[in-house]
Amino acid sequence: MAAAARRLIARARSRRSFWSSSWAADPSTPSASSPPPDTNKKKPPPASAPHRLAAVMDAVNERKLPPELRGRGNAVRSETDIANVVEQRIWHSMEEGHFENLPGKGKPLNLNSNPHADPAEDTLYRILSKNGCAPEWVELNKEIRGMIASWRSALRKALANRSEDDYSSWNDDCRVLQEQIRQINDKVFRYNLIVPFGRQMFGLNWDKEVDKLQSK
Repeated sequence: MAAAARRLIARARSRRSFWSSSWAADPSTPSASSPPPDTNKKKPPPASAPHRLAAVMDAVNERKLPPELRGRGNAVRSETDIANVVEQRIWHSMEEGHFENLPGKGKPLNLNSNPHADPAEDTLYRILSKNGCAPEWVELNKEIRGMIASWRSALRKALANRSEDDYSSWNDDCRVLQEQIRQINDKVFRYNLIVPFGRQMFGLNWDKEVDKLQSK
């Protein structure tokens, strides 16, 4: 009886040790000493709309660059870099003879037409030129320059005749000259509205004109 009891106790101990070793060897079973895995780990936030738009714009600008300047990361693509690439391409084309046997080589340039101007305006200017007429802005430019020259001559004369004891004549001259400068600036404003882009002119400033003559 005692022997049978001892055998049962030994068998129970062997089973308990087996399950204990199996439990310890199971990697999927969380242990008391190791912390549970963090399932609430924050994911990186998605890129915002401005960042995505900036990335698209960078990709578009990258495609516009010459092949020599693409894929350079954050390298500075200055106008000098682009000019160097253009110059290299021109030299390569010259060495390969692409500039030989061009149409019009050795002939005078045709300056009767401007390929960069509006066809309607170009035709109108040629008609006016053949009939001895000039566009309105050309005539207005001549008129404004003549008025400015006369006005500056009158201002120079008024400053020379100004007396330190009597400012009454100088004040009268100032009123007349300031009215004339207003008329000139009105014409300059109209001129800038009708003149082709890049030919605009500045109006006159009373204080600057007086200071310029007094500093001489």
